[in-house]
Amino acid sequence: MRIAIIGGTGVYDPAILSDVRTRTVVTPYGLAVINTGIYNGMEVGFMARHGAGHALPPHKVNYRANIWALREIGVERILATAAVGSCRREVEPGSMVLVDQFLDFTKSRPSTFFEGGEGGVVHTDMTEPYCPELRQILYDAANELGIPARNGGVYVCTEGPRFETPAEIRMFGMLGGDVVGMTSVPEVVLARELGMCYATIAMVTNYGAGISPAPLSHQEVLDFMSANVANLRRLLMTAVGRIPAERHCHCAVSS
Repeated sequence: MRIAIIGGTGVYDPAILSDVRTRTVVTPYGLAVINTGIYNGMEVGFMARHGAGHALPPHKVNYRANIWALREIGVERILATAAVGSCRREVEPGSMVLVDQFLDFTKSRPSTFFEGGEGGVVHTDMTEPYCPELRQILYDAANELGIPARNGGVYVCTEGPRFETPAEIRMFGMLGGDVVGMTSVPEVVLARELGMCYATIAMVTNYGAGISPAPLSHQEVLDFMSANVANLRRLLMTAVGRIPAERHCHCAVSS
């Protein structure tokens, strides 16, 4: 298996796959549950980031177990989804952003596989954290499907689970942030540490606090994702079918 999808908020099931089976992978960081299925004759993995029934808040997701398990079963490429808020009026709800950079404002999450000791001290290059090859495939597929998408953008990752204050949203915009979410870090970092290609489809569900005219709610995000999940699935599966067998990026060179 070369390709896996990590479904974020609103993308909980592998209905896009057939002959779905569930497997539990034992990792040094705990257990991880992966669904595997078939799409156009190809085996594809699917992982619900927040678990069954959205049981895990973003700061409690076992990112290390998840990424390690995907690598353990042979995955080289990861396509992830994320529900995000917008830090800018021009990045409108309903659009998709194929992010290429991040700003990390998380606080308490284990964020690396390299803890010293036998593993040594490793400093991973993050010049291009999100795979450019996967991003281009997603962008081309979105254009052909008529789905609004931006190829590039800065993902601001906060600790959560609270939403951000208007002052924080203003600050993120001043620092160059385009969208704000709670899950891309350390997920993208861990994937790069293991030499895996990783791309995120950030679905803009709302404007951030201070830009939005109304208070924010998680239910609003869920409702928006439910109304737009069909487009996400179309984009994901169109892209999966176009990912070449050989990688032509530098993601495998992690340090």
